[in-house]
Amino acid sequence: MQSVDVRRLAAWLQEAAPPLLLDVREDWEYAIAHLPGSLLIPMGQIPARHETLPRDRPLVVYCHHGMRSAQVVAFLTGHGFTQVHNLAGGIDAWSVQIDGALPRY
Repeated sequence: MQSVDVRRLAAWLQEAAPPLLLDVREDWEYAIAHLPGSLLIPMGQIPARHETLPRDRPLVVYCHHGMRSAQVVAFLTGHGFTQVHNLAGGIDAWSVQIDGALPRY
C-alpha cells in the first residue's frame, strides 16, 4: 500500500498537479474539520460510489487516524486504481504537524 505523510502531502498540494483528497469519514466528522477542497464519501458509500472517482489523477485518502482510509485504499487498489495513497496519521496528524488551528476530536 502506498502512503504519504502529512509533510509530503502539504508540499504536494502546492504543486501544479495536486492530488484529489478523498475524505472517508462520516458527515459529522467532516463538519468538525476537513482539508480544503476534499471530497467527502464516507467509507460505507465507497463500494457504491468508487466508479465516480477519477482514475487519471492521484488520490490521497484520509480519515481520522489512517485506519479506515487504509481499508479504502486497499479496496480501491483491488478495483484497479493505481494512483491511490493513504494519508499516514490521518487528519489528526495534519492538525498536529501542519495546521494547529484545525480542530482535533
